Amino acid sequence: MAIEAAIKAGVARWFQGATDIDGLAQLSGGASQETWSFSVQHPEGDIAVILRRAPSGYGAAPGRAAGLEAEAVLMQQAFEAGIPSPRVRHVLQPEDGLGSGFVMDRVEGETIPRKILRDARFAPARKVLASQLGKVIAGIHALDKASLPKLRLMTVASELDDLTAEYKSFDWPRPVFDLALRWLHDNAPVTSAAVTLVHGDFRNGNLIIGPEGVRAVLDWELAHFGDPMEDLGWICVNSWRFGLIDKPVGGLGSREDLFAAYEAASGRPVDVARVMFWETLGTLRWGIMCCGMMQRFRAGPDHSMERAMIGRRASETEIDLLRLLAPRHHK
Repeated sequence: MAIEAAIKAGVARWFQGATDIDGLAQLSGGASQETWSFSVQHPEGDIAVILRRAPSGYGAAPGRAAGLEAEAVLMQQAFEAGIPSPRVRHVLQPEDGLGSGFVMDRVEGETIPRKILRDARFAPARKVLASQLGKVIAGIHALDKASLPKLRLMTVASELDDLTAEYKSFDWPRPVFDLALRWLHDNAPVTSAAVTLVHGDFRNGNLIIGPEGVRAVLDWELAHFGDPMEDLGWICVNSWRFGLIDKPVGGLGSREDLFAAYEAASGRPVDVARVMFWETLGTLRWGIMCCGMMQRFRAGPDHSMERAMIGRRASETEIDLLRLLAPRHHK
């Protein structure tokens, strides 16, 4: 196949002394980017790596994505700062003939949330993950903005404007979304005094987990500068709990453990009201993203079953929004 030939041709440039590759396979998962796994054959020992690249003709989250080159820089800076992140080995260049993307070390572990939340081997991790994740988020927010790539600045106002425009572009009225937009406009907090790097998609499903806990943070493509409370709200969106709705932090633990660990590691107090606002906004955002996936499935050219299945989840977010806007007995 063409991609195998391109990787074989480039691997000696990417890894000095490399002789060949083995075990090339495209991994499932990832609705916006391609992920390929292979091993680099090297005289000093094989190197297990992952190639992450943009599919031909498709850009993830147009207008919102940081870009794969920026994502690679962010991941490497996180790695160097001691944040769980794969080491980036090579950023693709035009001469590689593979488009936009990068090669990183393969980190062993599990990413499938239902296995992490239910399998016995992850029971020890489940006891500590909410606290671990609070510490990891604090580390991300502490990265020096001056050394990071140029990223968009997200404010509450800009995000509400973007979400409203995207929602209206579908011409697919959903009364609960209209209600949520009105509530968010009416309850928007003042501009955050703190502006940090925000991962933008920090959640169960974008984490590699082992029995001892978190091993790596993945999928930095929606990273931006903004309110640090956004990441804390996003990981608590009900869609990332995978049925365990009594454990707000990705089905893994409590907000209290997440917040306490974040405050201890960052020295920054958690504004609970802001976090809840971002959780509501994040729930709406995911619903609109689901609708967008369905629109792309309909329009093509990639009529993937994964996009259709994600598109169907828009109705779930309507229930979640009603629970947030008219709470009864839930966390």
